[in-house]
Amino acid sequence: LALNARLGQRLRLHYAGAIHCVHCGRHTRKSFGQGYCYPCFSTLAQCDLCLVRPETCHYFQGTCREPEWGEQHCFRPHIVYLANASGLKVGITRGTNTPTRWLDQGAIQGLPILEVATRQQSGLVETLFKAHVSDRTNWRAMLKGEVEPLDLVAERDRLLDTVAPGLDALRATHGAEAIRTLERPDVVSIDYPVLSWPRKIQSFNLDKQALVEGTLTGIKGQYLMLDSGVINLRKFAGYQVTVDAA
Repeated sequence: LALNARLGQRLRLHYAGAIHCVHCGRHTRKSFGQGYCYPCFSTLAQCDLCLVRPETCHYFQGTCREPEWGEQHCFRPHIVYLANASGLKVGITRGTNTPTRWLDQGAIQGLPILEVATRQQSGLVETLFKAHVSDRTNWRAMLKGEVEPLDLVAERDRLLDTVAPGLDALRATHGAEAIRTLERPDVVSIDYPVLSWPRKIQSFNLDKQALVEGTLTGIKGQYLMLDSGVINLRKFAGYQVTVDAA
């Protein structure tokens, strides 16, 4: 459904009461980890804690849930970036996943700063930055549209100088080419289709309220913004929902 063209129109979402695992398709009474049934959530490598905290990767201990999956997805270049969603933040993503990752977060700016050989190493690099800058987005502030543009280039230079000793130590351990500074990438600026910003953030939860309806006023990050409240669609992956649009 092409929602950009439906801004300013009524939108109605009705949860039919069924949830199906986004991986195996089986019916599940409860969703785990944004759309998985419990067996998949507890056995798939893509649901392991190390996907959220890659510096805790345990592949080399021989305990990876799915070694072949890990080799395919984790042993590939990742980008360490700065973004501005509700203020300055640091993050990591697969090398092919920008600017999609910034769009997903509702960032108005993004800047790649380092290319790192593996996901685990990118997590180690991100940990250095997290001592000086947040790695989280305040979703309420992001949805109010009050975020001011930042000089991401200046922030990059400041942070790279700050964490330089730590980066040198990681390069000494993993190899000089494992962590590569990206030369003069452009700052990506992003606009979102928004007619009006909510003054007060009221979030819908399909588990508690099966019917969500209102006039579509904007789309940002994982959220649909209605004049009656906002809903994080990613949170309800796997839910069977009917959609009626005027």
